[in-house]
Amino acid sequence: MTASTTPGDQAEFDLKRHIREVPDFPKPGILFYDISTLLRNADAWQVATGRIARVVAGWQPDLLAGIESRGFLTAAPLAQRLGLGFVMLRKPGKLPGETISLSYGLEYGQDTLHIQADAIRPGQRVVVLDDLLATGGTLAASVALLRKAGAEVVGCSVMIELEGLGGRERLDVPLHTLMHYPA
Repeated sequence: MTASTTPGDQAEFDLKRHIREVPDFPKPGILFYDISTLLRNADAWQVATGRIARVVAGWQPDLLAGIESRGFLTAAPLAQRLGLGFVMLRKPGKLPGETISLSYGLEYGQDTLHIQADAIRPGQRVVVLDDLLATGGTLAASVALLRKAGAEVVGCSVMIELEGLGGRERLDVPLHTLMHYPA
């Protein structure tokens, strides 16, 4: 935190002030919540990662898993902050060596996620992180992929949840959301 921000201010720090709303992106009719404006503000980023760290640490994970690509932005620095390992859930062709994959349906088609076959030891406790939860297809698939790789998924954390799209209901693990927005 900078000298202008005291620890007492952290509880009242409004992170939503640091999220830019971009209409009609990536296509007409979509309101995009841009986290890059939060990431570039040192105080907001410290407050955000601190709030996420408190919740995630309580789940006592061994590893954090980030979903390509914006999930990496939260998971990697948080893993370092908490003294944990970090694993990447990536699109096809992005990871070297043997991988485990899972294909899943999306509202607009199908996608696939991969993890390196040796990334998880059976029974390791893992928390999945991403930037945003909408309909929940990618986050639910990430949980399933990690289980397929042998993980015990103990929770998920996202920076933004778009409420009313049913994403939360697709998960069977605890979910922590930093900010809520209407869908």
